[in-house]
Parts: sequence; C-alpha cells; structure tokens
Amino acid sequence: MNKILEYTVPAIFKATVRRLGPRVALRKKEFGLWHDISWKEYFQNCAYVGSALISMGLEKGQCVSIIGDNCPEWTTIDLGIQCAGGISVGVYATNAWQQVEYVVNNSESVFFFVENEEQLDKWLHFKDNAPRLKKVIVWDLEGLRNFRDPMVMSYQELLEIGKRVFEKDPSLFHNRADEVNPEDLSVLIYTSGTTGPPKGAMLTHKNVTWMARAIAIDNPIYETDEVLSFLPLCHIFERLFSVFAHITHGYTVNFIENLDTVMDNMREISPTVGYAVPRIWEKYLSGVLIRMSDATWFKKLVFGTALKIGKARASLKMNYRPVPFHLELLYWLAYFSVFRKLKERLGFDRMRVAYSGAAPIAPDVLHFFQSIGVNLIEGYGQTEGTGVTCVSRIGRVKAGTVGPPLPGIEVRIAEDGEILVKSPGVFKGYYGNPSATKETLKDGWLYSGDVGVVDEDGHLKITDRKKDIIVTAGGKNITPQYIENKLKASPYINDAVVIGDKRKYLTCFIMIDEDNVVKYAQDNRVQFSTYKDLTMNPEIIKLIQGEVDRVNETLSRVEQIKKFTILPKKLYEEDGEVTPTMKIKRKYVNEAFKDLIDAMYKSRK
Repeated sequence: MNKILEYTVPAIFKATVRRLGPRVALRKKEFGLWHDISWKEYFQNCAYVGSALISMGLEKGQCVSIIGDNCPEWTTIDLGIQCAGGISVGVYATNAWQQVEYVVNNSESVFFFVENEEQLDKWLHFKDNAPRLKKVIVWDLEGLRNFRDPMVMSYQELLEIGKRVFEKDPSLFHNRADEVNPEDLSVLIYTSGTTGPPKGAMLTHKNVTWMARAIAIDNPIYETDEVLSFLPLCHIFERLFSVFAHITHGYTVNFIENLDTVMDNMREISPTVGYAVPRIWEKYLSGVLIRMSDATWFKKLVFGTALKIGKARASLKMNYRPVPFHLELLYWLAYFSVFRKLKERLGFDRMRVAYSGAAPIAPDVLHFFQSIGVNLIEGYGQTEGTGVTCVSRIGRVKAGTVGPPLPGIEVRIAEDGEILVKSPGVFKGYYGNPSATKETLKDGWLYSGDVGVVDEDGHLKITDRKKDIIVTAGGKNITPQYIENKLKASPYINDAVVIGDKRKYLTCFIMIDEDNVVKYAQDNRVQFSTYKDLTMNPEIIKLIQGEVDRVNETLSRVEQIKKFTILPKKLYEEDGEVTPTMKIKRKYVNEAFKDLIDAMYKSRK
C-alpha cells in the first residue's frame, strides 16, 4: 500500500477490516439484548452508504451533515461519507432548528442524515432555506411511515441503492476511497460557540489518523479493549474513540441504549477504557458519597478508613513520592475489602484507564478516583488540535497538571502566558472564516486561548481561559476556574460561575445538584414545592453557605467568595445556556442574570 495513503481514514479502515473481518466491531442493545456487528458487516454498510451517495451526486470535497444520538448508523454514515471523499459534519442532536440550519448552510452540505421524526421536524422548519441539499435521509422511521416528501428518503432505501451500485461496480466506491489524500478534509467539527456562533474547525485525514495513533503511544490501546459510546459523536472527544482510534486499533465500541441508561450499560459492558467529561465523573463521585451517607455506621467506618488509606497513597503517588511498604499493604487490604466491590457496582472493574477531558476537572474528583483504584487521568486539548495536546501517562498522574504533551507535539508558553501548540494534529482553519483562522493560527502555531505553565517535569498546568481571567478593582488577577473547580467538588454543587471583574470582591452563582439537594431536603424535612422554592429555602442556602465556607478556608483573602446566589432555574443546552459538553456559557449567565449580580454588589453584609 502507498505509504501516503495509509494516513487516510479509508485506507486505515480497509486495513483493519482485512485484519479483523469476522471480529466484533460494534455492539448495540435492542429489545433487551446486545447485538454484534462484525468489522466485515460494518465496512459493507459503509460501502453501501458511500456508493449510494456517489451515485446520487456527492462529489469529492463536499459536505454531508448528520444529526442524531450515538448508534451504529451514525458512525456507518460518518465513515461512508469519508470513504466517498466527502466531508462529514456532525450536528448536536440537542440543537434547536435554527442552530441546525446554521450548520447545514454554513458547511454548504449537499445531503443531510437525520435520526428520527424529531430531527426531521427541525429540517422542515428551514427546508426552503437550504437550497444546496439534494436529499434528506432518515434512519429511524417510527411515526413517519405515512410521511411523504420528494426530498426525503429512508436509510434502508439508501442502503438498497448503494448495494445495487456497489455490486454492479465496486470500483466506483474503491476508486473514490483511494483518491482521498492526507491533506483532504475528513470532518468539520463545529465548536460549542461559548463566545458567538459556532465555527467549523477543518480537520484533515492526516490530522485525525495521526492523532488516533499518537494517543496510544504512551497509553497503549489494544484490539481486545471495549469502550462505551455516549458523549455526542459530533464532539472530537467521542469521535476520536468511537471512530478514528476505533478503526486504527480495532477494539469494540458499545453504544448506550439512551442517555438515561448510561450507568446501567456501564455495569453491563464494564469497559476496559473509560472516558467522559468532568460532570459525569463528578456525578459518579457524588452518587457514591450520598449512598455512603445512608449506610450503617459500620459501613461508614470501614469505607471512611479505606478511603483515608487510599487518599494517603494517591497523594504520595500523584506527587511522585515513594509509597511506604506498610501503606501499600494497607491499600491492597482496603482495595480487596472495599474498593473492588465499589468498582464492580459502578461498572469500572475492568477499566484499565479512564480519561477526563473537554473541560477542567476538580482536583478532588481526580484524587478520589485515584484513591479507590480507578486510573482516572486528565487530558487537555481543543477541537482545533484534533482533541488532545497533553495527557497524563498511566501510573504517572501528577497533581495539578494535565500531563506532558503527546509525542510529536510541541507546547510553548507565550509572554502573556497563553499556551501555543504545534503538531501534525493542528487543524487547517475555520471553514469559510479566514479572519478567525488568522487569529488562531500564526506561523504554524495554534493559539489555544488558554493560560498555563510548564513545570520542571515537562507537565502542563492550566490556570484558566485567557478571556475568563478576572481583574478586580484592586488590580488583582484571579483565575475563576481554580475556585469554581473547588466548589464543584461538593456533592451539592453542580456548577459555579465566579464573578468579580472590575469589582471590589468576588461573588458567585451556584447551580445546585438537584438530586443530592432534594435528598438532603427530604432527609431534613425541608418543605418545598418547585425547583425555585428549593433554591430560595433558608435551610438550603445555609447548606450551600457551609460548602462555600469550606472552600474559602483553602483560598487567599482576595480569592474568597464574599456572596453567592443560587440560580433559581436549571440551565439547559436547548436554551443556549450550556454547551453540549456541559460547560456554562459565561456571557449568557452574566447577561441573563445581571439583576442578581447587581444585587450581590449593592449591599455588603
């Protein structure tokens, strides 16, 4: 095989299919049973999708959009598009129709794959404003059996067309796949848009295939591994594991039934490699702590003692200090008597390594999982760098850092502290947006927008987003992320937004963890009828004040939160309040709750 062609998605996919043909590539659960899809069947369906698209007029370099939840159809369509020389564009399933219209038109997509009636309905809102679309293809027809529109066809119809075309002339598909070269665009990944409309990051075949190999150099990935796919597939984090690394290393991808069954499916599959955004890990931790609060005094004593031992050992290991023999012995006693069973209940018993990414994780959360024997490590990167810049190595997690750069990645700190990145994973630019590209890419360096330092061991420490740094009225520079992460370690706090730019002191918005606070209210007979009532109840305010006070004790005076307000409403992605990876949009919060901010600064208790 031509060496250059090896670094394209179609070439790598074909090579893995030849190697692993009858082995299980994908697994999905239907009607209570898990169903296997082999590598051979997977490729066959991708070939049918690609052949159908080519026969229907897809030209090399054109975009095709996909919207829907994680499932084998999503990744089959994704790879079918790329093997046909097209550019695959994922759209968040939770996006409102206006956002969907924006991505479809901004990417100049010529085909649009939608999962079901709900997603098709979004297209119906803007069908007259998307003239480039040739066809809309639906893969779940529930509720649409009698729906007719000349622009709409079923996924099954598309597969049948593709099968006929492929069987008549397989060279049509194979030749197009072989024409793809490393510098061609593979995908457009639309950024979350925390500061404005989303921008389509252009990732090439070279970018994605290089990254798929690079992430496994120091933290190996094996054919025998299993992962659980549940983060949005149009985000680079999930796409790396469910598509690019998958076709490179040949492990098995298991798709969740739906977002409500993630924890059940985790226990059923017990993946060997785990990954999630920080909010998921925080949820697991708070679940453990709340369950333990209901346990008998004896179980509390045993768990508390085991955790104390685990934390002492993890603190030494995470600071690269030797663990005394007696502590190691105590840890293994704690592991076999307490932690092993806990990991089984969580579905983490086979997990060799777990990754947290897409947002900063609270150090206390990382420390907890390291303490109980879950090898949770933090990675850092951005879409524009194909997802990963730095990641801790298995067994070499250093407290307060995101680890060293991946092999082949160069990291430099600019004079103002901004993290600059150069690597074969750095993107080509933003689709149709040369001015934004010019701001982000300079002389081959990616300007990350993050501020950090590199320590004596070559590990990167992120301090904050450059644009989020607060300068108080007294001229003090404050990194809100550091304070927010400490607050989020509380089982009662879901999220926090620190405020204080050009102000005399810091205040904070608190988003409560509804499940845990409701349980606290029930246990303590706190009366409430609505979510808003709960947030305004004096007992709940007192509970959160205690959590804020605990964090303030660990901070310098200038960093301490002088006042806080519990937001009286939940924040939703559908309303544009949080990103799909559960990051709060600060600009939105500051504008929407301006009156609450002003109230915190009007009078000082």
